[in-house]
Amino acid sequence: MRALYTVALRLALPFILLRLWWRGRREPGYREHVQERFGMYTGEKPPKALWLHAVSVGEARAAAPLVRELQRLAPDHAVVVSCTTAAGRETLRQVYANSVRATFLPYDYPETVDAFLAHFRPRLGILMETELWPNLLAACERRAVPVVLANARMSEKSARGYRRWRALTAPAIRSLAAVCAQSEADAARLRELGARRVAVTGNLKFDVALDEQQVQRGREWNARVARPVLLLASTRDGEEKLLLQAIGEADFLTVVVPRHPQRFDEVAEFADARKTEAAVPAASARVYLGDTMGEMAFYYGGADVAIIGGSFMPRGGQNLIEALAAGVPVVLGPSMYNFAEATRLALEAGAAIQAADVAGAVRAAQALLRDPARRAAMGTAGKQLCLAHRGSTARHVEVLSGQLDCSKARARG
Repeated sequence: MRALYTVALRLALPFILLRLWWRGRREPGYREHVQERFGMYTGEKPPKALWLHAVSVGEARAAAPLVRELQRLAPDHAVVVSCTTAAGRETLRQVYANSVRATFLPYDYPETVDAFLAHFRPRLGILMETELWPNLLAACERRAVPVVLANARMSEKSARGYRRWRALTAPAIRSLAAVCAQSEADAARLRELGARRVAVTGNLKFDVALDEQQVQRGREWNARVARPVLLLASTRDGEEKLLLQAIGEADFLTVVVPRHPQRFDEVAEFADARKTEAAVPAASARVYLGDTMGEMAFYYGGADVAIIGGSFMPRGGQNLIEALAAGVPVVLGPSMYNFAEATRLALEAGAAIQAADVAGAVRAAQALLRDPARRAAMGTAGKQLCLAHRGSTARHVEVLSGQLDCSKARARG
């Protein structure tokens, strides 16, 4: 089955290249370092390396506490962090600077993944969340590189897809040296799909520390705005129009921060001002575009209530944990399957409200803006929830340390 998958992938190459070029029109980063996507790398080969793959922005940020622990555990190893998206690569630069070797993961062709592994020679591989590439995992198994699936999640929707292609996916999942699952439900689905040595380690996103200076700047900005602020956080294509139509004329300021930076100019048509042009919007502005990268802590610090994007289309939602950690009351749409466990915990703690549709979410947010006491109670509940669920990094490190010890023993042998 993997051979057929590889044939299909080769046939798709012209379309893959066309898509890469097309995305590069809006995000120039897709036209940079293209050779890395085909297993061609410059620079010295690290003598010893640990490798972590974080597909895009969310995974790159979530991996930060884990990367720091890896650097502490194995200071004589280089840490290589790969990604797939241009925004992910920019996030690696922002979060890690020169402390890691950042690179694009190659396309999943046998020769390109072999070239990647031959160049970096990792002692251990770590894949964040659900990045399971059949040829990559087969090459790692052949080279005796243990691979751990970290912060793993598996929604029922995703599990159905894996079951449908079991002949292809089951060998890849069985090849994993260990799995660190976010919840018992994720662990059960992964075991059913063939994963072995599965441990429930919690969600690494609870361990990510917000930039407190950014949060404080946001609070100071909120005071300068001098009116309630509703944040539409990490919105996806089509959501801004629906949410802003439901909000209509309002006496509060709505701040929109799209999930993908390439959409900033598109969303600007709905805004009266944008952050890159006006540090503080005029009193007459009703919609303000947050068109900067790496400043979500600022936007959460400046918000009185946050509506989490990606949850009003069938896309599974976006990360709500940062908002909870900042003490911001959270309103969610119906589609949060990518953050199912965090959503359940937030709802049970009274830190979030989930609405059935856009209109319901806007009504809930408006009610919160009028109720300071309830906002304060929800904000406190969110902070306490985050504190209570920290520790995932330590549980991950326990699993990874065992795999690293085994890898070192094999290297000596």
